[in-house]
This record gives sequence, structure tokens and C-alpha cells, in this order.
Amino acid sequence: MKKLLPILALVAALGFVARTLIPAQNPGDFNIKGFGELPVLVNGRIKPLDTVARTSLLQLQERQRVSSPLTGELVSSPSEWLIEVVFRPEKADTFPTFAINNPDLLALIGKTEDNLKITYDSTALKVLSVAGFVPSRHRRFSLQELTPHIKVIQDQARLADPIESALRTPFQRSVLQLYSSLVHYQRLRHALVAPNRTDFLGDLLKFQDQVGPGVAAFLAKQRGEPHDETLVAAIAEIGDQFMIMAESTNLLVVPPATDNPDLTAWKPAGAALLETFRSGRVDASALAYAGFAHAWRNNQPEQFNKLLQLFNADLEKRFAPQLSKVKAETRFNAAQPFYTSMTLYAFAFFLAIFAWLVWPVALGKSAFWLVAIAWTLSTIGIAARMWIEGRPPVTNLYSSALFVGWGSAGLCLILEAIYKNAVGSAAAGVIGFMTLIVAHHLSLSGDTMEMMRAVLDSNFWLATHVIVVTAGYSATFLAGFLATIYILRGVFTRTLDKGTADSLSRMVYGIVCFATLFSFTGTVLGGIWADQSWGRFWGWDPKENGALMIVMWNVIILHARWGGMIKQRGLMTLAIGGNIITAWSWFGTNMLGVGLHSYGFTEGAFGALASFALTQLAIIGIGLVPLTAWRSFKGSSAGPAAKTKREVATASSR
Repeated sequence: MKKLLPILALVAALGFVARTLIPAQNPGDFNIKGFGELPVLVNGRIKPLDTVARTSLLQLQERQRVSSPLTGELVSSPSEWLIEVVFRPEKADTFPTFAINNPDLLALIGKTEDNLKITYDSTALKVLSVAGFVPSRHRRFSLQELTPHIKVIQDQARLADPIESALRTPFQRSVLQLYSSLVHYQRLRHALVAPNRTDFLGDLLKFQDQVGPGVAAFLAKQRGEPHDETLVAAIAEIGDQFMIMAESTNLLVVPPATDNPDLTAWKPAGAALLETFRSGRVDASALAYAGFAHAWRNNQPEQFNKLLQLFNADLEKRFAPQLSKVKAETRFNAAQPFYTSMTLYAFAFFLAIFAWLVWPVALGKSAFWLVAIAWTLSTIGIAARMWIEGRPPVTNLYSSALFVGWGSAGLCLILEAIYKNAVGSAAAGVIGFMTLIVAHHLSLSGDTMEMMRAVLDSNFWLATHVIVVTAGYSATFLAGFLATIYILRGVFTRTLDKGTADSLSRMVYGIVCFATLFSFTGTVLGGIWADQSWGRFWGWDPKENGALMIVMWNVIILHARWGGMIKQRGLMTLAIGGNIITAWSWFGTNMLGVGLHSYGFTEGAFGALASFALTQLAIIGIGLVPLTAWRSFKGSSAGPAAKTKREVATASSR
């Protein structure tokens, strides 16, 4: 069984990954998957509607699944949710879409503990809700529930908006977030068709017949000549609808009539429809979306699918290269490689922990294979993002989190291949999982493949300075987490024998050397880029100071070790301090909201950053406590293994 365990773990992991890579099938007769592959231009990037749906759900409700605790799944996919929002909003408005967590904001919309509590009929679900495995309180609400409170939400948002971001209360931040979500939802509703018309296709066809006579009647009215007032009113009314559509959305869904590569040629559906007053003909793309709405509302899947086929064929003639990336991005979205990697990293960590207690060879190999598969999957995911975006791997905070975890896990695989003691697998598991959790929370702000700011729009420097300095982040974090394993195993378990301690010491020392080289080189390259962009090599900007702090901290560790001022335990505690320094340079400097490098302001991360720093300080404190104090605390439980630890720690007490 021990010999078969690594093979079984490998097969199970590969099967788990293969299952996520199977293309999604349409749940019914409508080609929802194909609709999600339609291109749209948002914020300077052509992407599929599927991406719009997924990023919108993350912004609105912090997840991509649309469900109710009592009734389960409400739609089959994010694309179906978007179809309901744009084509049948009266139904979508009943879905629990908006996440609200702040108690004062909940009170503002009339929610109390009594009406927030979820009452399950099943005894099993009641038990699970008490244990926290299923929700016990409502935290997502529909537009229908929020509509009576829109005015007060808007008033509170207007009061909070002028206040400096750093000075806002949790309630003010929450109400601004909710108001922003409501605005975003309205933009989606107006993106493709007019939301207040049940037969928009019929209205457009009628309008196309009337637009010529209607414009003539309107001009006659302007000149004071006889005219058809009913026709003028009808034309003016639908024209107002087009104007609202054009001004209420940032989704440019109508491509140019030719294969024009200029992105400014894309238009909102409303703007394309307004051009009908000049051309006399309704734009074909806008008419196609109205046709989709008609087929969806009247449950006509054959008409929907046929129209989608014709629309795609027309787009293929003009935008084949763009559509290939759009379809690949849709597949990438469905596969969700980073969520799969996160799961594998978590299992690898637990297997590595158990490997220190029982079956070290079998469980150690199993953990190694899981890490290898998770890392390979992350590599494919990062490579796919690079191809879709046409950029190096690190362009924003989200991609930096992916790259830091990927770089650290890659180094861990090398360490594990050399030492074969499950330490590398454990470190890879925890770092990979934590960085992907960080990446998930960063994705809640919107599209993670956003357009670059002008000063950052340089693939050369993104591929040199940013990659090298982020590799320095990865190595510094890895050294700190290896040191954490040393201290926690040494204090709380009997598994840290002298050989393992020496191996960990060599790992940390080597990784710190690597981190020093890369952080220093990356900082110098950043100075050269700054000189080209802003005309100065160094300006004591917060981000620049953070990069310098990482270099100096790693240099301090190396000089202290070379000078004999520290030995094993001293090396480990200083390496853990590097986690705090690196986290501050990575995220903390952005929270200041000042300086030329504030590209990734994340005001909500202060609590997480402070908690992380406190946990690292606590581990440093544990590592600094003399071993005799721990032996006194443990009492007579110290046996031969504890004696070994005492000998190791005494020899490395500094």
C-alpha cells in the first residue's frame, strides 16, 4: 500500500485536473456557451462576454456561482446569468446578486438578525449551518430587495464620496461599494438591448420602417410645417431609449463594419442605433442582439442558435485572430486552472505534514507529485494569460500574486528533489495556497487582464525589472516560510532532528543568497526604468524604499551569518522577518496611496496585512524563547527526540 500510494495520488490528481479541462456542455437547447464567446471591447481590451459575466459576478457578490441557500443553483453558468440580466431583467432582478456584509449597511436596508437568519427544513442542513459548512445568514440580496432603498443608498454614497479614502469608516466603504455595484449592474442591463421593452426586435424593425418618414416629420415640425405628431413622438421616444443605452454602459459590443484594427471604431449598441437616424438602417450587430433577446424571451432555441451561427460567421470573416483569443479565454475561464492548483496545493501541504509523522517516503512522494502537478497547471495558466494578454507574466498585483506563488513553488520543487524530506512540498503547499487566495481576493476588483497604464506600457521592462524583482519577492517569502517550518517543528513537534535542521539551514541560506541577488538586480533595473520614464534614477518613493528594504534586510541576514553573529535559530528568525518586509513592499506601500508607484491601491487589505505581520512576529517570538523555557513548559514529556532538539538548538542558540 505504501508503494502504491504515490501512484494513486498522481492518478487521482491527474484525473481531478482532467475533469476541469473537459469543455463545458450547454445545459439545455440554447447555445449559452457560444453566446459567452461573443467579443466585446471593455476598458481597451477585446474579451468574451463570458469574462464580462464572471468578473461582474466577482465584483457584485464575490463569487461566480449564482445560487440561493434554500433553492440551490439559479443559473447554469455566469454567461446564462448575463443573458438573463440583459434580455430578461425582470427575472434577473430576483436573483441574490449583491453581497452585503457591513451590519450598519444591512440595518440601512431594513435587515435584522431575525430576517437574515436562514431556516432550513432538513435536520442535516441545520446541523451543517451550526458547524459553518452551509450559510446560516443571508448575505446576498436581489435588486428587487434593494430597490425600495436605492434613494437612501445613493444619498449615503454621495455623503461618503468626498471623504478621503483612508479616512472612510467601514460603513462608508461598504455603501460606496454597494452603490458602485448597483451602477455596474445597470450598465450591464443597458449593454445590448433597451431593458424596458419586451419586444425590442419588433420595435427596431418598426423603427427602421419609420425612421425616414419620422425624421422628415421632425424636421417639418422644426420648420413649423404640418407633420404627424404621433410619428414624431414615437421616434423621439425610442431615440431617448437609444441615448440612455449609449450613455449608460461601458461595453462596446458593436464592432466596425470592416476589419478595422482601431479599437476606437467599436461602439456601444445604443450609439450604433443612434446612427440609424443618419443612415436609415439599423446596425446589423445591434439587430442581432435584439434577435437574441427575442429568441430567449420567447423560448426559441433554434432561432437563437441559428442567429448565433450567422453572427459568428460574419465576425469570423473580419476578426478571426481576435476571435481565436476570445474563444481561448472562454475555455481558460471555464477550466479555472488556478482554483484547481489551489486545491492541489492544500492537499499537498497536508500530505507533507503527515509525512513527518508516518510513512515519510510514501507520503513525501505523494505530496511532491501533487505540488508538481499544481505547479505545472499554474505554469500553463500563467502562459495562457501571457498569450491572451500579449504581455509578460506580471502586469498588476493579481498577476504578481500568481507569479510569487509560482516562483516559490518552483524553487520548492528543486529543494524537494534534492533533500527529499517533504519540507519543500510543505512550503510549496502553504505558499502556493496562500498566494492563490490573495490572487482570488485581488480579482474581486474586476478584470485581471486590464490595460496597462501609459508609464507601465513597456514589455521590455515588464519582462526584466518586474520579473526579476518579483522573483526576489518569491525567494524572500520562501526563505521565511522554510524558517517558519524550522521553528514550529522544533518547538511543537519531535520531528526536527539534527539532519533535518541542518538541511533547513542550508535551504534558507541558499534561498536568501538567491533573493539578495534578484532583489538587488531588480531594484537597479527599476531605477534605470524610472530614469527613462521620470528622468531620475531614485526618488525615495514608498515603493522604491520598500524594494531597498528587502535588499538591505537580506544583506543584513547574510552579513550576520558570515560574521558569526547568528547561527541556525538566528538565521531563521531573521528570515521570517523578511516576510514582513516583503509583504510591506508588495502591498503596504500601495495602501499609502501616494508616490509614482501606487498602481495597485487596495484599501481593504490593511487588516490582512496587519494580521500577517502579527503572526510573523509571534513566530519570531517563539523562535527567540530559550529552549529551556519550552522544556519547562512541556514538563517531563521531553524524551530522546526532545533531547536531540535541545542539542540542535543549544548549538544554534544565537
